[in-house]
Amino acid sequence: MSIVMRNVSKRYSNGAIGAVDVDLTVEQGSFVALFGPSGSGKTSQVHMMGLLQRPDEGEVLIDGDRVDDISEHDAAAIRRTKLGFVFQSASLLNLLSAYENVDVALRLLGIRGSTARDAVTGALEAVGMEDRASHRPDEMSGGEQQRVAIARALVHEPGYVLADEPTGELDTATGASILRLLKGISEAGTTVVM
Repeated sequence: MSIVMRNVSKRYSNGAIGAVDVDLTVEQGSFVALFGPSGSGKTSQVHMMGLLQRPDEGEVLIDGDRVDDISEHDAAAIRRTKLGFVFQSASLLNLLSAYENVDVALRLLGIRGSTARDAVTGALEAVGMEDRASHRPDEMSGGEQQRVAIARALVHEPGYVLADEPTGELDTATGASILRLLKGISEAGTTVVM
């Protein structure tokens, strides 16, 4: 199980270059951090791994299958089942509670009832947010919102969690706790790329 990028490049219509000749293999269970200055292509790489963008050149493989040239329908299916996303901004739905924000990931897979309840409760417990399950995003701190976003990314037990600057909007102490949480996820066997 791995994500592989072979000679991947991304260029934008405004002339900006998102990534050039990227060769990267991310093995199952690893914790990979992409470093570089602003504009160096980190987000483009994560988005191409997560099938949110297509490379202009090269190949992206997930678990041995080439995915950079598949239909949007098939890409969406892979995103729903194999991938979990955590963005710089938690991107929670404001009208939903923490529980409902996590549950929405399972609803997209058709998982409901006691199976969903157990999974959502377990995911919120894993990130220390079980006591805030009924709270909406505007009733939570930035760090709490990001923990709920991580629970949402984990609830369907993906093989890979792709985190695009998940601590970028957090204070130093909260950011460090989020990094420890992501490292723990990796140590439990889920691949994390950030």
